[in-house]
Parts: sequence; structure tokens; C-alpha cells
Amino acid sequence: GCFECCIKCLGGIPYASLIATILLYAGVALFCGCGHEALSGTVNILQTYFELTRSAGDVIDVFTMIDIFKYVIYGVAAAFFVYGILLMVEGFFTTGAIKDLYGDFKITTCGRCVSAWFIMLTYIFMLAWLGVTAFTSLPVYMYFNLWTICRNATLVDGANLCLDLRQYGIVTIGEEKKICTMSESFFKMCDSNELNMTFHLFIVALAGAGAAVIAMVHYLMVLSANWAYVKDACRMQKYEDIKSKEEQELHDIHSTRSKERLNAYT
Repeated sequence: GCFECCIKCLGGIPYASLIATILLYAGVALFCGCGHEALSGTVNILQTYFELTRSAGDVIDVFTMIDIFKYVIYGVAAAFFVYGILLMVEGFFTTGAIKDLYGDFKITTCGRCVSAWFIMLTYIFMLAWLGVTAFTSLPVYMYFNLWTICRNATLVDGANLCLDLRQYGIVTIGEEKKICTMSESFFKMCDSNELNMTFHLFIVALAGAGAAVIAMVHYLMVLSANWAYVKDACRMQKYEDIKSKEEQELHDIHSTRSKERLNAYT
């Protein structure tokens, strides 16, 4: 009895949805955790080596934008934690093994609408994560340029290379904030672990965003299969209802004729 119960429980698990949920949570965790720490490291680098300071008042500067991105990360982590649970629950209720565990169930129009609604939301979120992945590649590109300058400065003696923040729109055109290989701050920044750590954190965050995109694609396949299953189950249910109704009518007709023959005989 216990073994059969375990087999039934294992058969009722939507493994495709489970794999997609694990991949989604892993990708979101990497993106949010590493992205948050990478943004904090970026603030320290800008303040320590580029000598940037926060603007007074309500002026939107790079530090304000970084704070906004951190709050967005908090919202993304909470939202997709809940969304992953909802998709997992939807997978449980559309798994064929649930029918074997709890008996026949009625496929309602509401159930089909819920599946179609999840497909639409997942498609929108997939496009959103594609945009997040493209946006996350920008700091990776910027830090790669900085890392390349540090590497070339150590390989080529006497090379005068500079990194100007105005090229990336971090500061305004009238504010000159750049760091060159001849300065002491440049060598301290290149020798610090903070630069390498922040660079690698952004790379991991980019990988996490890519994993979230793959999870969304996986969810789209699972939800489409579930929707097709629900649609076929609905058609089968209508067919069974019509067949049962016809059999009942035939049985009633047969019973009526039998009574008529019995009455005629008597």
C-alpha cells in the first residue's frame, strides 16, 4: 500500500514543469543576487577610482539609476518566485496522472482560459527576459573594455590608454571623468580584486538572465502541451456525454417498445 501510494504520487508530479521551475529559480537567483552585488561593486569603483560623487537634490545621476535597478531586482525576484509557484500549480492540475488519483474531472471553459492566459503571460515574460539579457550584456561589454585596458597596460610598456565615462553616458559631456594608465588610481584599480569580482558577477548575472529565457521557452512548450491536453480532454468529454445521452435514449426506446409488446400480449 505504501509503495503503490508513492508510485501514484511520483506519477502525479509534472516533471517538465518542475524542471522549468528549477531552471527559472536558478536563473532568477543568479541574475538578482549577482546583479545586485555587481551594482554595489560598480558604485564602489566609481566612487573610489573615478572620484564620482552623488549629485545633491533630486538630480538623476548614475547612482540614482543604480538604486532604481536594485529596487527592480527586488521586484523581479519576488514576482518570479510567485509566478513559478503558479506555473507549477497549473502543471499539477493539468497532469494526466491527477485524473487517475482523484477520478474523473470536468474540463471547464475557465480551465482552458487559464491555460491560454498563462501561455500569453509566459510569452510576454520571455520577451521581457530577452530584453533584460540584452541590457545586462552592456555592463559586461563595458567591464570587458576596462579589463582589456588593464591587460594591455601591463603587456605594453609606456602605453597611454584612457577610459572616459562620457563614452558610455555615465556622466554628462561637460563633466570629464576618465582614468588613464599613467595614473596611480588606474594601477590600484587593475590590481584590486573588486574589478575582477564585479566583472565576473556581471557575467554570471548575464548567464542567469539567459537561463531565465530558456526556462520561459521551456514553460511555453509545457503550457502549450497542457493546453492541447485540456482541449482534447474537453472534446473527449463532450463525446462521452453525447454517447451516454444517445445510449440512454436507445435504452429508453427499447424499454418503451418492450412495455408496448408486453401490454399487447396481455
